[in-house]
Amino acid sequence: MDRLSRDESESRFSTYVEGVVGAIGHADRAVPLRDYCLGLLMPGERKSVEPMAAVTAPARVAAQHQSLLHFVGNAPWSDERVLAKVRELVLPSIERSGPIEAWIIDDTGFPKKGRHSVGVTRQYCGQLGKQDNCQVTVTLSVANHAGSLPVAWRLYLPEDWAADTDRRDKAGVPRTIGFATKPEIALEQIRAAVAAGIPPGVVLMDAGYGADTRLRTEITALGLAYVAGIQPHTTVWPAGTGPLPPKAWSGRGRPTSRTHRDPEHQPVQAKALALGLPEAAWQTITWREGSADWLSSRYARLRVRAAHRDDRLKERRAEEWLLIEWPDSETEPTKYWLATLPDHIPFDRLVDLAQLRWRIERDYQELKQELGLAHYEGRGWRGFHHHATLCIAAYGFLISERETIPPSGSSVAPKFPAPALSDRDRPRDAADPARTAHSELDRHPAPTPHRRSRQEPRPMSLLQCAWQTQPHPSTLMTQ
Repeated sequence: MDRLSRDESESRFSTYVEGVVGAIGHADRAVPLRDYCLGLLMPGERKSVEPMAAVTAPARVAAQHQSLLHFVGNAPWSDERVLAKVRELVLPSIERSGPIEAWIIDDTGFPKKGRHSVGVTRQYCGQLGKQDNCQVTVTLSVANHAGSLPVAWRLYLPEDWAADTDRRDKAGVPRTIGFATKPEIALEQIRAAVAAGIPPGVVLMDAGYGADTRLRTEITALGLAYVAGIQPHTTVWPAGTGPLPPKAWSGRGRPTSRTHRDPEHQPVQAKALALGLPEAAWQTITWREGSADWLSSRYARLRVRAAHRDDRLKERRAEEWLLIEWPDSETEPTKYWLATLPDHIPFDRLVDLAQLRWRIERDYQELKQELGLAHYEGRGWRGFHHHATLCIAAYGFLISERETIPPSGSSVAPKFPAPALSDRDRPRDAADPARTAHSELDRHPAPTPHRRSRQEPRPMSLLQCAWQTQPHPSTLMTQ
C-alpha cells in the first residue's frame, strides 16, 4: 500500500473511532476504545487482551494490558448505545448497494471448559454440531445481498444459571436479566429494532426459531413479514381447507367462540403434504452464484394456513406460503419454510429471500476467525458483551472499508461525518484537537484463491502492524 492510501485509511479509522466515542460515555475512553479495536484488526492468532496489549503498545505492555482489561471488563459503558452508533455509521455503506432486505435471527455458540464463565452449560453448540459445554448468544442482523451487520447481541442465560444466585453475582449478571428462551430474546431484539426505526426487512429464521408459533405471531403483529424455517411434522391446512367455524349456540350454556375440528377436518403434516405433491409442482430454481458454481435446488410452494393449536382461536389464521426444498440427490424433502410474503411474489424471489440467511453465517465466520470474537478469556457478563460489541464495531469499520478496495469499489470511500466534541466530552488534560489515531495504520487486501460469488462481499481489509520488525509483515485474511 502506498503512503497516500495508508494515510487515507488511517484518517477514516480515526474518524470512525471518534464517532463511536460519542456513544461510549466519556472521551477519556477514546484511547482504550481505539487501541482495543486496533488490536482486533491487527494480524495475530489470538485477540485476547494480553496479545492485543503487546501489539498496540509494545513499549508498555503491562500498563496497556491493565487499561484494556478495565475498559472491556469493568467500564460501565452501554453496549446498546455503541451498537446503535455503529449501525448509524455503517448502514449507509451497506445501503449504497440497495435497501435493507432482511432481518436475520440466529444464535452462535462458543465452546468452553469448566462451569464458571457466564452462561456456560451443557447445551447444543452449532460450532461443534453436538451437545457440549458452551455459551450461546442470540443475535439480530440486518442485511441485503451486498452486506450485513449484527445490530443486537445477547447471551442466552440457561435456567440453571438464572436460578443460581452465587454464580450470577460472581459473573455480574444484572438483576434485570432473568431466564428467557432464545425465541423470547429474539422477539425482544426485534421489538427494540422496530422502536429504534431500523430500516425494515423480512425476518429470516431457521427452524429453531420458526417453530415457535408465538414468535411468528408477534412478528406479524409488529407489521413485519417473515420467512421461517419449520420442522417436517409442523401441521398446516392446505388451500381450501381449514378449521371449522365456532359451533352454533344450542341455547344452553355459554356460546362457544373458538374454531374446532372433527374427524373429517384435520390438518396435515408439512412432510406428508410435500410427499403427495405431483412432479409438476417442483421447479429447479437458482438463487445465487457460489464459489465454484451456481447454487440451485428443487422447490415447491403452495398456500396454506398454520394449524398449531388453532382450535383455541376465534378465527382462522391467514394464508401464507409453505416453501419446500427437495434436492435431486435426496430421497425426501430436506427443508420447509412458512412465509408471510405476498401471494403474488415471484417463485425465485421467495427462494432467494429464504436462502439469504447465509449472510449471517458469513458474519459469524469473519467475526470469530478474523476479529477474535471467540477469544475473550474473562468470565463476566459485562466483559463478554463489551468484547462482542467491540468486535462488531471493528467489523463495521471493515464493512465500510470494502468500498476502498479496487477494482469493484471506489478508490476513495465516502467520509464518515465528523463528530462534534464538546468541552465536557474532551479527555481531561488533553490537547485541542484530540489525539489522532495510531500513526501507522495500514490495509492490505490479498488475492482470493478461488472464484467468488458476484453477490458475496468483496474481501475485507485488515489494518497492518507496520511497525513490526520483519520486512514483510503478515496479514490476516477474512476469506
